[in-house]
Amino acid sequence: MSPETNPGTRTVVHLLRHGEVYNPDGVLYGRLPGYHLSERGQQMAEVVAGAIADRDITHVVASPLERAQETAAASAAVLGLPVGSDERLIESTNQFQGVSFKGGYLKLLRPGLLRHMYNPFRPSWGESYSHVASRMWAAVLDARIAAEGHEALLVSHQLPIWITRLYAEGRPFFHDPRRRQCTLCSLTSLTFEADTLVSVGYSEPAGYLITPDERNANFSAGGAHDDQAHDDQAHDDQTPA
Repeated sequence: MSPETNPGTRTVVHLLRHGEVYNPDGVLYGRLPGYHLSERGQQMAEVVAGAIADRDITHVVASPLERAQETAAASAAVLGLPVGSDERLIESTNQFQGVSFKGGYLKLLRPGLLRHMYNPFRPSWGESYSHVASRMWAAVLDARIAAEGHEALLVSHQLPIWITRLYAEGRPFFHDPRRRQCTLCSLTSLTFEADTLVSVGYSEPAGYLITPDERNANFSAGGAHDDQAHDDQAHDDQTPA
């Protein structure tokens, strides 16, 4: 047990995915600057802010990308807290960044793009899952210490949050993107007793703003990009493996 930890102290670290982004051209924007929340995305952020207003959150940090900072700002305003910035919460790198997938994902079959898809287990088209897990988990542990005995809110992106959950639950990183349980403005909540993770929870405070058709469309398309994907699974609470 680390010296910063008080035995028996419960701390919750919430991983919040940002809201919907204004992206009419269907660009896989990745870490590109200039992508902000849409009107509905801002509404999602406000809904989440209302849902967590009475939580004992004492620490708010977000990915430096605009969509994450804007989502965090809504909750921070309600909580009366500043928003920190942490590069470890940023979107994963992706060789397809900047490509428009408007109209479908068959563009991935183009030779210039297909060559990046030789190893889906790593994945070969971007930052390795193991690296994502390492940086995200380090941010989670720092947030746990910063908010010890209270709660922390970390705003990030779908793939980093999902990989963090897989790591926390001891599951393999390789997965079907269509099956990620991490829809827009969802909360993945990690509960610690002292410095031991004891449970993982999931909720969708703004889930009602995503239509069934949108969820089904993403399932059919395969959810190629995390920030343009919606999830089609139900809520759950589970203890990590």
